[in-house]
Amino acid sequence: MKSDDLVFKALADESRRKILDRLRTKQGLTLNEICGPHDMSRQAISKHLQLLEKANLVVTRKQGRFKLHFLNPVPINEIYTRWIGKYEQGRLAALDNLKQALSQGGTK
Repeated sequence: MKSDDLVFKALADESRRKILDRLRTKQGLTLNEICGPHDMSRQAISKHLQLLEKANLVVTRKQGRFKLHFLNPVPINEIYTRWIGKYEQGRLAALDNLKQALSQGGTK
């Protein structure tokens, strides 16, 4: 499966998005800390984290006996650049053109 496909698959699930939101607000959480606010078993959270790691949205680091989880925003930025940014550029250029046309029309 291509990396974009893995990212889209990972982001398609609400529970995984909540985990990413939690890691966005506080980095370096253990599995127990991630499990805290979620109404899911440790095993379910672990499976979600495995998929997020496979999509490279979460990276981990061992610290003693703990495995710390960190959000990796790079794949999301790549999706934005490839899929969203291109469409946004066209709209921004159109707004700039409109602004230029209106300012030229107002000076005549």
